[in-house]
Amino acid sequence: MQKEALEFPPQGKWTYEDWLKLPDDGWQYEVINGELFMTPAPTTGHQRVSRDLGLAMVLFVKERNLGEVFYAPVDVYLPGQETPVQPDIVFVHRDHLGIIKERGIEGTPDIIVEVLSPTSWWKDRKVKYPLYERTGVPELWLVDPEGIVEVYVLKGEVYALLGRWGKGEVARSDVLDGFEISVDEIVG
Repeated sequence: MQKEALEFPPQGKWTYEDWLKLPDDGWQYEVINGELFMTPAPTTGHQRVSRDLGLAMVLFVKERNLGEVFYAPVDVYLPGQETPVQPDIVFVHRDHLGIIKERGIEGTPDIIVEVLSPTSWWKDRKVKYPLYERTGVPELWLVDPEGIVEVYVLKGEVYALLGRWGKGEVARSDVLDGFEISVDEIVG
């Protein structure tokens, strides 16, 4: 007996309902502006970077009661977007905790971190970066596991580079006042 093939829409026509039909098979599926993006599970190097930066953020945020930090996979439903994105790390300030719902974060987080990888760097820089900018995410971290941390802050309606740090340097946040981390602590 032959298994019936699932029919999916063409690129540019994907909806939330289509996204819900995708299998839970180890791939990360995101629909952005009606287009499906598939990314394999992150590498162990990617996971190390995400873990170490996330842990540093969690400790900083908890110690100061500043809000909450979440790790992937967590669905983030940005304003005006029908389908969620799944950043690597998300910070929501205590003043905005109302956007945290059972199904995910429904609104604009205060910081989003994307750890770049060979299979995701293009999507993170060319698709998600402008989406985060357009939906008003105040701070975006792009972390290259090879040794570069870039932090962008929203100035008006566009991102401005707060800093680009490499090995031997210390990256810092604008939104999390006082949060700094040695690039060497998070990239190998």
